[in-house]
Amino acid sequence: MPTKTEEIKKHNEKNYDDLIVSIEAAQGRLNLLIAVCDDSRLRDEMINRYERELEPQGIHSYRITFEREEPSLRYAIAQLVERDEYLSNHHQAVLSVIGTAGLYTLRLGAERSEEEKFFGYLQWTREGLREFPFPIVLWVTNSLVTALSRRAPDFWGWRNGVFKFIPEPRVQVQGTDGIENPVMIETLTAQSTELNLPLEYLQQLVNQQDKQGEQSTTLYATLGRAYSLRAESGKSKSYREDIEKAQEYFQKAIALDEESSTLAANLNNLANLYSSQGRYDEAEPLYVQALALYRKLLGEEHPDVASSLNNLAGLYYSQGRYDEAEPLLQQALRLVRKLGEEHPKVAISLNNLAGLYYSQGRYDEAEPLYVQALGLRRKLLGEEHPDVATSLNNLAELYKSQGRYEQAEPLYQQALGLYRKLLGEEHPDVASSLNNLANLYSSQGRYEQAEPLLVQALAIRERVLGVAHPYTVATRRWLERVRGLRISQ
Repeated sequence: MPTKTEEIKKHNEKNYDDLIVSIEAAQGRLNLLIAVCDDSRLRDEMINRYERELEPQGIHSYRITFEREEPSLRYAIAQLVERDEYLSNHHQAVLSVIGTAGLYTLRLGAERSEEEKFFGYLQWTREGLREFPFPIVLWVTNSLVTALSRRAPDFWGWRNGVFKFIPEPRVQVQGTDGIENPVMIETLTAQSTELNLPLEYLQQLVNQQDKQGEQSTTLYATLGRAYSLRAESGKSKSYREDIEKAQEYFQKAIALDEESSTLAANLNNLANLYSSQGRYDEAEPLYVQALALYRKLLGEEHPDVASSLNNLAGLYYSQGRYDEAEPLLQQALRLVRKLGEEHPKVAISLNNLAGLYYSQGRYDEAEPLYVQALGLRRKLLGEEHPDVATSLNNLAELYKSQGRYEQAEPLYQQALGLYRKLLGEEHPDVASSLNNLANLYSSQGRYEQAEPLLVQALAIRERVLGVAHPYTVATRRWLERVRGLRISQ
């Protein structure tokens, strides 16, 4: 699989050319084409592109989204053809089918999950599609295409092409001055942060059960949580390896579990890991399913519902979907305040809502919430806690955005000192803190002080997150710009 940006572009261009040729060659007959993409924005870009290119040739384009309650490919196409005279007369067209990535994998009280229904219908779809003489492009994710051959072999055997599109590494959203805006939404987990058994012992237990052909949802989930905690604590020898191990064991736990609050927690935890890596399209359906499951099992007023709302809102925030994030954050804050005004979850919700207001330039609304969150954390957690460092950083970022540099600098420095002391030099939060302090210096034209901090931040991110991670790419580009500005001074 291509990894460099130029190789990815060439790969996608070749697959696009092959796809559009297949669409053009299949006019007047049924042709099942499978397009694979995990990134909804890249998917929409490809669809928009071939729709524009095909229209001058007289090939009309249609998009079909499944009904969640009845995710049948044949039914969806039949409904469209019945109400569209152009299609009813079998004129030239292409049908793009989307929506498979959003189908629930959980049953949520039904006999079968939406995804199970989809595969069930698909397996017996081939003959029913013969009446539709059009190329049909079914857009699926990588995880779904892997399952297609196994769960719908009849449909899979009738395909005429599989076209995979790989998203290029994303650069984090930047402000107008090019400075990286740190993501300030914190994610929550429904499981305890304390583990009674050491990670190495848990790994031995899992290895032993695997050799014996046994599987334990609880043990897989506990081991996944242990790897995740070690990575986040700064005690990991390899942050990236621990994150990958955590993902592996959460996935195993989810595959075995039935509907329960434990399953919801594992969905949340896996989504948190995906979100931290910028894999937002993979994280979103997991967050949505977890929230639906919590609401069903625990009711609307439960604290775990608030945690799940915060997580989904954090994802929307990271994508700049502020209008969708705000009502979720407000609802979460209302729920956790019922636990008491001095509960740790209140500080988290205050911080998250403040972060949203900050990103929208609503500084007067953000500042008092940030101040309240910092005060609560200092009172509840003490002066030396990573969450205190996060609050210091967030308040500093607000002051910097308002040009209040003298107030921002000591807060940034305190946050960096705390992260280094509590998490170690190789933790991603240390890189973010270095980056933020460097951005402050850059805003003041203090490029000689900014450059070495960015060099340190880039080195940490390359080692820990990888060279293609959005944060790494953003830091590299900002370092290049700072070097250019320093030379031109």
